[in-house]
Amino acid sequence: QVQLVESGGGLVPPGESLRLSCAASGLAFSSGYTTYWYRQAPGKEREWVAHIRRAGGDGYYTDSVKGRFTISRDDTRNMIHLQMNNLKPEDTAVYYCRADKLREGTYWGQGTQVTVSS
Repeated sequence: QVQLVESGGGLVPPGESLRLSCAASGLAFSSGYTTYWYRQAPGKEREWVAHIRRAGGDGYYTDSVKGRFTISRDDTRNMIHLQMNNLKPEDTAVYYCRADKLREGTYWGQGTQVTVSS
């Protein structure tokens, strides 16, 4: 049974940082999974934030987070991370991780809340 579990969310004032983590079980990222972070703000659709195809590979980001967020991946621990710096109120959302492999399926975590407010 595949499970993705996010952690690291919380309430922080603008300008601060958070590091989100996603731990996977029941699959091996190293077998060819692309891994993603998405977010969903209240009243809005879920949006793609970043993705990375392999450990040590390049990260790809939506424009609004470029230069502030960094995605990384540790295949030895089956984990992905999202380092979020200089957080803004508009970053407030539930953040989800996703793992995707062709012909294997798509898996989502349950989400972790990030609130940026003074």
